[in-house]
Amino acid sequence: MKGVILSVNPDARIVDITHEIPPHDIAGAAFTLSVACRSFPAQTIHLSVVDPGVGSARRPILVMAGEQFFVGPDNGIFSYVIEGAARAHVVHLTNPKYFQHPVSDTFHGRDIFAPVAGALSNGVTAAELGTEIDDYVRLEPLAPDKLGKGKLGARIIHIDRFGNCITNLTKEVLTPEMIRDGAQLTLNGKTIKAFRRFFSDKGDNDQMLFAVWGSAGFLEVAATNRSAAKLLKARRGQRVLVSTY
Repeated sequence: MKGVILSVNPDARIVDITHEIPPHDIAGAAFTLSVACRSFPAQTIHLSVVDPGVGSARRPILVMAGEQFFVGPDNGIFSYVIEGAARAHVVHLTNPKYFQHPVSDTFHGRDIFAPVAGALSNGVTAAELGTEIDDYVRLEPLAPDKLGKGKLGARIIHIDRFGNCITNLTKEVLTPEMIRDGAQLTLNGKTIKAFRRFFSDKGDNDQMLFAVWGSAGFLEVAATNRSAAKLLKARRGQRVLVSTY
């Protein structure tokens, strides 16, 4: 794929975000991309390929959001990027002029996405690449559910390599005032009451499990020098009940 991009644009600068997304893990890729893209400048072209549907009827797409471009499969991988953008436009890539031929049924990363990314870097416009659509695939929204007075239904959206369980709670929905007034989390029958500023912070208690605001802006459930995921037998997608009174 890098070779194809450089063949289209020898001056392209290619930066690897990660090659460590587990196979077929679309939601994991969606989370990683939505966080990583914040650190890149306007006009960056993100090429993202976690594509278990390659060769099927799933569409190749281009997303324009937050003054950046995202190229990859229409399987939800760009859901969180789109959700976090003030405006987004999605184009179904249909112009074979910008593909590499013959197009393999099993490697669209090389034959469709990489050459399209290279073309974008050379100034080819979205209108030249395909047709705008609005029925693209969406993952479950990031926003927690409101379950009634004082209750929120959150979920784990990512578990990092340290075993920290990253939830979809942000400071907009779980405010400092709620935490100060005694908010607590319940996950797999365990209640987490401790909130810390950083991982080694002891706060007012020394509970092993605690919550901390992570660098991505989401609340994480962590454990002191341990894997919170293992201690809680937690997995991505699992529900987290939040009581705010």
